Amino acid sequence: MSKLLHNVNQRTQMAGENRLELLLFRLQNGQLYGINVFKVKKIIPCPPLTQLPYHHPHVAGVANTMDGSLPILDMLSAIQSGKVSDPRKQQVIVCEYNRKMQGFLVDKIENIVNMEWSDILLPPKGIGHRHYLTSVTRYEGRLVEIIDVEKVISEVTPAAEEMNASIGEDFSELKSSEVPRKVLVVDDSVVARNQIKRCLEKVELEAVLLKDGKQALEHLQAMADEGKKPWEEYLLMISDIEMPEMDGYTLTRQVKQDPRMQELFILMHTSLSGVFNESMVKKVGADNFIAKFDADELALAVLDHFRKRTAPGAA
Repeated sequence: MSKLLHNVNQRTQMAGENRLELLLFRLQNGQLYGINVFKVKKIIPCPPLTQLPYHHPHVAGVANTMDGSLPILDMLSAIQSGKVSDPRKQQVIVCEYNRKMQGFLVDKIENIVNMEWSDILLPPKGIGHRHYLTSVTRYEGRLVEIIDVEKVISEVTPAAEEMNASIGEDFSELKSSEVPRKVLVVDDSVVARNQIKRCLEKVELEAVLLKDGKQALEHLQAMADEGKKPWEEYLLMISDIEMPEMDGYTLTRQVKQDPRMQELFILMHTSLSGVFNESMVKKVGADNFIAKFDADELALAVLDHFRKRTAPGAA
C-alpha cells in the first residue's frame, strides 16, 4: 500500500507540473499510439469474449472479469483502420472513462514514457474533421497519435444528455440577474466541447469554446491586458485536465496566481478519476471539480456557483 501511495504521490506531483506519463502501444496497423497512464487500471491478456446480440460493430465482445462484466472495444475498428483478426492474440488495456470501465484491444504494449504537456500538440490542420485524434507527439523520432477516446466511446455508447426539466426552470433566475451569461469552455475533445455547449444552451448560456490550456490562458491574458476583468466577462470557466500544450492543472494555477484574473471561478470537468483529483484541485486552486459527463450534475454545478455569486453579500 505504501508503494502504491508513493506512486500516486509521484504522479500527482508530475501532473501539477504540466507533465504526464503516456502508455505507448501499437495496433495491428503498426501505428504507435499513446494513452495517459492515469486512465489505465491494468493490462491483461484478452479473456474469453461473449458476443451479445445486436452489439455495436466496434465492440469485440464482453468479458467476465473479477470486476464484473467488461465491454471490450476493438480500437482498430473504432478508428476506421481495419478490424482485429484474432482477439485472442491481443492485449487489453482496461481504463476508466467517464465513470465507466472499458477494455481496449491492442496489439502490443511498448513502454511508459514521461513527457511534458508542452510536447503534446494539436493534430495537423490538414487531416480533416473525421479523425479520431486529440493530439500528437513524437518519441524517439516516431509519431505518436493520441486517440480521442471520448469520441470513440460516444459513438459506441452515447452519453445521456437529457436534463431534468426542473433544472432548466431554476436557471430562469439568471435572466433577471446582471451576472455574465457566457461560459468559457476549455477541452481538447470535440465531443466533450459539444456536450458542454449543448448543456449550457439548454439553460440559455453561451459557450465560448477553446481547445487547450495555452489558448485559454492567452485569451484571458489578452483580456486582462485590455483592462477587462475575466470574471465580469464570464460566469465561470469549465476546464478539462488532459489537454495538449498546457494541462488544466497548469492553466488553473496560472490563472489563480495572476491578480488580474484570479477571481474567475474555475470548474474542472474531466474523465480522469482517481485518488489524486481532490488533492490536485486544492493544490492548484480550482474552485470545484466534477467528473464527465452528466448533464444534470454539470448544470447543477453551474447553478450552484451562480446562486453563490448572486447571494446577498457576495463579492
